[in-house]
Formats: sequence, structure tokens, C-alpha cells
Amino acid sequence: MQITNQAGDQHEVPTEGGNQKQYLLPFILVTCLFFLWGMAHNLDSVLIPHLKKACELNNRQSTLIDTSVFFAYFIMAIPAGMLIKRFGYKNSIITGLLVFAIGAFLFVPAANTRTYELFLFALFVIGCGLTILETSANPYAAILGPAESSSKRLNLAASFNGLAAMVAPIVGSLFILSGTNHTKEQMDAMPEAEKAAYLLGEAASVKMPYIVLGSILVLVAVIFYFVQLPSMKATHSEAEIKPGFFSVLKFRHLSWGVIAQFFYVGAQVCITSFFIRIAQQGAGLDEKTAGYYLGIYGFLFMAGRFIGTFFLRFVKDYVLLSIYCVISVLLCLVAIYGSGIVVIYALGGIGFFMSIMFPTIFSLGIKGLKSNTETGSSWLVMSIVGGAIIPYGMGTLIDMNHDDIQSGYIIPLVCFLIILSFGAFGHKVKTVSE
Repeated sequence: MQITNQAGDQHEVPTEGGNQKQYLLPFILVTCLFFLWGMAHNLDSVLIPHLKKACELNNRQSTLIDTSVFFAYFIMAIPAGMLIKRFGYKNSIITGLLVFAIGAFLFVPAANTRTYELFLFALFVIGCGLTILETSANPYAAILGPAESSSKRLNLAASFNGLAAMVAPIVGSLFILSGTNHTKEQMDAMPEAEKAAYLLGEAASVKMPYIVLGSILVLVAVIFYFVQLPSMKATHSEAEIKPGFFSVLKFRHLSWGVIAQFFYVGAQVCITSFFIRIAQQGAGLDEKTAGYYLGIYGFLFMAGRFIGTFFLRFVKDYVLLSIYCVISVLLCLVAIYGSGIVVIYALGGIGFFMSIMFPTIFSLGIKGLKSNTETGSSWLVMSIVGGAIIPYGMGTLIDMNHDDIQSGYIIPLVCFLIILSFGAFGHKVKTVSE
């Protein structure tokens, strides 16, 4: 039997009497991956304020947590694409899970020594594992079924990434955040031994959550090893145009998609990375309460994924993307100029409306690439490096404005305007010949 992905490729799939139910278990397993890497990313939103305190960092230094994870996407995207072509989706997924687990276990020595550089290295290793997983799972989920439903299928799988956006902050608030904050004056007045014990205790709270996460990843890797997955092998004609790694960017909509994804990931990471800080500064919440509000933000993000998947039945994906971008721009203005709990409501609204952006940009970006789908996927995953660069710029801007967190939200506002351009006209498919 053959199935066709959204790019028009034909894929040979083992069948059992043509029973479409054979795709159900693989799709469920792949969907679990979306949840797991969502946990990693959304725990970072808790780690940033936590390690800022535990390792005594400024805003710019704290964003290196995002830089370490997302820079790995840029470094590993090409090797990940090569890994898929050489060993297939299943083996690539297993490899990604094990690399991810190694990074999680590295949190133990990092916490024991309270070494920020080792935390960053552990996060870089996690990022390498996530790159392999996302490069494998996104196109695999898209091609596990009819071409016309690929966007819906990808958004459905990504909805469980949204579930992680709700669960991770709650887990982080319960097991990582202590709720104890001291001013600089109080820290300076502490005896050195008491200060060292306090900071080491703060750092140590990350160990158990990441040991548990690493153990779960190993278990999931074992499950993937023993489960039979459909082998997606493309059958392309010899005459088909196959641009190289860089020349594939001649597909204009892919180039626009790479730009849009760069700024989308940057915007999402900016919003979540400084959420707890803006909740404390702008709404006057304590650390733990701010963390729980981040969980509510995650719930809205998840709800947006499910509701957005429903809307895609009736509204074209690029139209919905454009509408959501306009609303997100308006909500950014509220976050910048509002005060009190209204700021938190605005950020929650942004979470809802930006929820469909990543999978929608991804599916629009690889549309019509045919034999170049894997290469296009690598580019779109590489563009996640926006999460390494843009938050660092936001942290710098906040430090320049004397720790005014709200002023930094002009950065995601600009990002949403760029994504709007992709939704309005950049998504239109142009072939290499055109």
C-alpha cells in the first residue's frame, strides 16, 4: 500500500489487509514524543528564574538557558536529517530519546556543584536530543495518513505538546521552585556559610524532576525499540527535481517558513521565559503563585491547540494563522502598557492564540517539497535557533531598561508582525522552476 504525504510524496507502508488502524498505535506513540519534548521546553520557563536565583545571574545571563537548548537545534538539524535518511524514523527517534535522557541525568552533577556552565552543557545535550526527535516526529506525524488532513494531524499531535505546557510549570512549581526569595541586600547580609547552603539547596531541587524525566525517556526508548512502526520509504521518480541543502531554499514558501518559524519560536520562548518575572513584577505575585499562573497559561496554550485543530476544519490554515497573529499583536500591547492582573490575562491570551503557529508554519513550509521534504524539515527545525537568539536580545533590552520586564515584550510583538507576513502572502507555494 502507498500513502501520500502533504507534499505529494508516495510512501510505501506495510499493510495488513489495507487496515488503516495500523497507523493508530504509531501515531499515539509519536504524539507521546510531542508531550515529552514539551515538558523539556516548558520546564525551562521555570529553570530561568530559578537558576537566576540559585546561580546569581542577571537577566541576560539567565537567557543562556534558552540559548543552550535552541542553539543545539541549529547545530544538530542537518545531522538529524542525515540520521533519518540513513537509519529511518524509528532508529532516529530512539537515538533522540537516549540523548535527551543523558542530558536530563547531567543535571545531577550540575546541581551538586552548582556550576552554571554544566547546567548549560546539560541543556545543550537535551537540545540535541530534542532536535533529533522533532526532525523525526514532525514529518512522520504529517505523513501517517491522508495528505488533506496533514495539518489537522500535526496540530492534534502538537496539542499534547500544549498539554505539557500546562503540566510542566505545575511540576516545576511543586518540585523546583522553593518560594523563598531574598533581596540583594538580604543576600549580602547573610553569613557566607548560610548563603552557600541556601544557594546549593536551591540548585539541588532540580535533581529529582530531571532524574524522573530521564528514566521515563529511557523507558519510552525501550518501548519504541520493541514496537513495530510503519517504514515510510519515499518512491520518487528519477526525473524529479532534487535541489541540494541550500538550493532547496529556492522554494520561496519554505524560505518564508524558515523565517516565520525563527521568529515564532523566539516569540514563544520570550513570553514563557519571562512569564514568572513579569507576574512577580507587573502583577505583584509571589514566585510559586506565578508558577501556577504559568500552568494556567499552559492550559490556555493546550486549549488553543485543540480548538485551533477544530477550526482548521472550516478555516484555511494560513487564514487562521494570520487572524491569530493580529490578535497576538494586540495582546502584546496590553502586556506592555497594562498593569496588575490584566497583564497576566493578556499573556494567557497570547498563549491561546499562538498555540497553532508552530505546526501550521511547519506544514505550510514543507508543502509541495516532495523529495525535498526531509531537507525542508531540517531547515524548519534549524530555524528553532530563534529561541536561542531572540530571548537573549529581550534579556539585554530588559537589563538596559533597569529590569523593566514589560518593556521587553515589544520583541515578541515585532515577531508576530513578521509571522503575519508569512500567513498573508509568504506561504504561497512556488516551485523551483517558477
